[in-house]
Amino acid sequence: MTFSLETRRLRLRALEPDDLDFVALMLADPMVMRFYPRLYTRDEAVMWIDRQRERYARDGHGLWIAEDRPSGTPVGQVGLVMQSVDGEVLPEIGYLLHHRWWKKGLATEAACAVRDWAFEVRRYTRLVSLIRPVNSPSRRVAERVGMRRWKACVHAGVAHDVYAIEGVEPPP
Repeated sequence: MTFSLETRRLRLRALEPDDLDFVALMLADPMVMRFYPRLYTRDEAVMWIDRQRERYARDGHGLWIAEDRPSGTPVGQVGLVMQSVDGEVLPEIGYLLHHRWWKKGLATEAACAVRDWAFEVRRYTRLVSLIRPVNSPSRRVAERVGMRRWKACVHAGVAHDVYAIEGVEPPP
């Protein structure tokens, strides 16, 4: 899948097998993964990339690699993933940045670009973000994107708050 979405400071593009070193490093980092149930192995990082690539083919989107535009250095992953929330399949804005890139507004910048793309190009009417209640940095990003807490749910066996934003009406 050829995909590119640019912001002032970032380029989002499809994950490639060559991104494995960065993805494996990030998914094994205790700081980055502190709100996930566990760290991932390198083999699981391969499966993570494969899963995103399957999502690109099936849904037309998934988590993309986020790169610093001037240098091309990967900073994290941001994108749109279809998630089941209480039996309803909804597009979720997801963001996961390497801790070296935190507190620079990059997650918000990228998530806003994904929000706009999802509403304008994909014409989705509601976007969500599933956030662990203890994850205040992620909650702040969702709020800056315009999301508000909609409800609570259990996702993958773990309690989450569901943040949501309403968008455009579907075409007739």
